[in-house]
Amino acid sequence: AGRLYKEAHVDAVKMEGGRRIAPHIRAVADAGMVVHGHIGITPQTVAALGGFGAQGRTMDAALVLREAALAVQEAGASAIVLEGLPAETGKLITERLSIPTIGTGAGPSTDGQCLNYMDVLGIFQMFTPKFVKKYARLGDEIREAFSTFVEEIRTGVYPGPEHCYPMREGEADRLKQWEKENP
Repeated sequence: AGRLYKEAHVDAVKMEGGRRIAPHIRAVADAGMVVHGHIGITPQTVAALGGFGAQGRTMDAALVLREAALAVQEAGASAIVLEGLPAETGKLITERLSIPTIGTGAGPSTDGQCLNYMDVLGIFQMFTPKFVKKYARLGDEIREAFSTFVEEIRTGVYPGPEHCYPMREGEADRLKQWEKENP
């Protein structure tokens, strides 16, 4: 994390998980790096949760997530992403923390909201999480653009003369003459 922080000039390191990673958050924060926690649906560790299903859907699960968020805060995180939680769970956690909460499908009570730009623009189309609102359908336009591109290559429409660089005046004739003389 330290090498990434220094060489990539990042503003923060995001670490997924709760109590289990709290000691790692503490070590990174103590080394002077800004850490953002991430609980709920955690995309990089989703297999451990059994998939992309919402988390914190029962009272007991909500309380476990609240404790996880508190552990992340106590370990030194300066903010936390809450992803794929019922609005009530997002509210419960937000009200208990002193660090900002950023909701990604965690209801309207978090301190901030974020969505993946691929989802906002409608580029990723394999599935749409319940919490995503697509503000455009660029995936359809992108697919159509690439289909047209491939078809124009196959049919010889692209590249046309307007897409090619011309040789300097008289040089094409000189080149043709050279090719005749040097078969």
